[in-house]
Amino acid sequence: MGKIPELASYPRQPARGKPRGWLMTGAALSALVLLATFPQLTPAQSLNSASSAVKRFVLNSRESGDKDSPYGKFPLADDPFHFLPCTPATLPPPLEDSNAEQTWASRFDPNPAHWSWGPAQERENGTAGGDPYAGRGIFLCGYLEVPLDYTNETESRIVRLAVTKFQVSGLARVGEPATSSAGKKTERTIVIEPGGPGGSGTSYAWTAAPNVTARFSDSKFDVLGWDPRGVNASLPAVACFPQDATRDRWSLLTAVHYAVSGSPRGQLETVDAFNAAMMRSCWEQLGDIPRFLGTGMVARDLEQIRIALGEDELTGYLVSYGTGIGQTYASMFPDSVGRLILDGTEYVRDHRLRGGFGWTALDNTTDAWHDGFLGECVNAGPEYCALAKPKEGKPVTLPTLEARMDALMASLADRPIPAYLPTTGPSLVTYSSMVNSIYGALYNAQSWPAMAQVLYELEDGNATLAVAAVESGWWFYDPATACSPTPVQPSDQELGYLVICADAYDAPGPDDLDWWLSLWGNMTAQSWVAGNSRFYVTLPCRHFSQYWPEPVGVYRGDLNHTLSNPVLLIAETYDPATPLRNGRRLLQEMGENARLIAHHGYGHSSRDTSSCTDGIAKAYMLNGTLPEEQETACYADEKPYLYGVKQDAGTLARRGIEDPLGAWKEHLAELSFMDPRL
Repeated sequence: MGKIPELASYPRQPARGKPRGWLMTGAALSALVLLATFPQLTPAQSLNSASSAVKRFVLNSRESGDKDSPYGKFPLADDPFHFLPCTPATLPPPLEDSNAEQTWASRFDPNPAHWSWGPAQERENGTAGGDPYAGRGIFLCGYLEVPLDYTNETESRIVRLAVTKFQVSGLARVGEPATSSAGKKTERTIVIEPGGPGGSGTSYAWTAAPNVTARFSDSKFDVLGWDPRGVNASLPAVACFPQDATRDRWSLLTAVHYAVSGSPRGQLETVDAFNAAMMRSCWEQLGDIPRFLGTGMVARDLEQIRIALGEDELTGYLVSYGTGIGQTYASMFPDSVGRLILDGTEYVRDHRLRGGFGWTALDNTTDAWHDGFLGECVNAGPEYCALAKPKEGKPVTLPTLEARMDALMASLADRPIPAYLPTTGPSLVTYSSMVNSIYGALYNAQSWPAMAQVLYELEDGNATLAVAAVESGWWFYDPATACSPTPVQPSDQELGYLVICADAYDAPGPDDLDWWLSLWGNMTAQSWVAGNSRFYVTLPCRHFSQYWPEPVGVYRGDLNHTLSNPVLLIAETYDPATPLRNGRRLLQEMGENARLIAHHGYGHSSRDTSSCTDGIAKAYMLNGTLPEEQETACYADEKPYLYGVKQDAGTLARRGIEDPLGAWKEHLAELSFMDPRL
């Protein structure tokens, strides 16, 4: 089997790490995800309920007979974002609406009790003057219209980008003194994007904005997230299936892994044929829209967001694929770069190669599984990791635990485990679905105790927890959702493929199935955890050029432009998607235009809290201060499985064991906007 260039040559990362909890967990995250004003368009959060909410809130507003509120009337004149206080009604109006601004204005609900406020501030004497909203930040929802095609002035079509802003100063009441800081825009706005392609910045803002501004600016800067073109609530919507249930129909067939395919060549032929059908469907459903979805066009949109904010420089915290947007933006608009943090760094030159989006982190995933998920489990012990419980009276060591997991996965490859849930009836725990779940867990070490419990019970033949975990994340369509006469808009899963393919449309080299079969074998040999998932996200690109000519606005230049301000890169030692070497390669090319934090920890991006990393990032965001050294090493403050042990006697650390399914669902909610493909 032929080697794929650069695939097998990456060294293992020897450095070990310590760890960061995500920006918001527990009941707070669950509540925020459920209440998201621009909900991620998953089965559990369809536009069906949002459409009903729109009708209800517009009706209530009209019946009130008063479109003003104690805070005045929205949207404000000359506001390019048309901001309204967020309610479930504040979804951007359809592109075909000839009276979009009037439609949008009609969605303003004057009742502040219906608005989405930030966390209440603690005060010694209760709320100020009986005002329950005094001192609280506010979530503002809006949209920004940008050209579909920046390169063609005769093109009249537009894109309507959904945006959510967390305004830390809240709102000023009518008649409040002008000296008050309430309602005033901050000096800088931190623009955020969580990844993907396909990650929702509005969902990210909703779940994380208060924590982002606290982490990086001591809550001094506003935060704005946007859905890139084609994503979530932005328009035009990108969906290649008329219903999510139709996509689900084929997903089990098209996601079979190499190790259980029987005939890898036969499986590849099947998936390739389906991908041809899928791309045909994208053409039939979307026409020429996929030509305008690439990262170069998204970077141009980001510049329009900066201009609309009225800020001379872009301030931002961009994660994962967001760092690809950031690298492209900095190269295209070097004079607009302000204080820009790129966390979980990609190296966008990889994405110009055939299959390059897929193979860059395979060895890192193997290390994260071996040294992290298994090794830190043994280190934490049986009180905090179920897999560390002694078997047959013998203590658990890393070699014995790895052998046990290899045996478990081999048994699943030989025969799926039957299972039953009252909510779904009969089911199977398959090798492919279990591996995908393990890979998703490596993105977030907070989920490891729950996954360890799943695997521990599965070893003993109890598949109930495992099938519940798999069922929670596998399907787009939820049959338990109540039927509605309003058609449910399908999810935008194919958006990620179309962006990846647009960015690699002119990749050199062979494109026959023999080459792809060799790539698949090499990737899965290097990582059984990530090889299949990463392979399948790039395979559809074989059929992109059959339907679309050269994508518009693709950036093919260098990444070493002189910037108005250097950027701060954060790259992680055990990141399963964006390894440390990405940051180092990018740093080498950018030179004095960048500084790098080598963040020693687990999970995707710097989620393992490090006071060192956070201190450098905050000094940069607040004051523009950067280390003199090109690279600085920082270590996470805690270890996986032991988060919070020193503070709360282990309550937080044991949550994954005591409520594994609840912890797992919170993990999936986060993963859905970080990397929708998982």
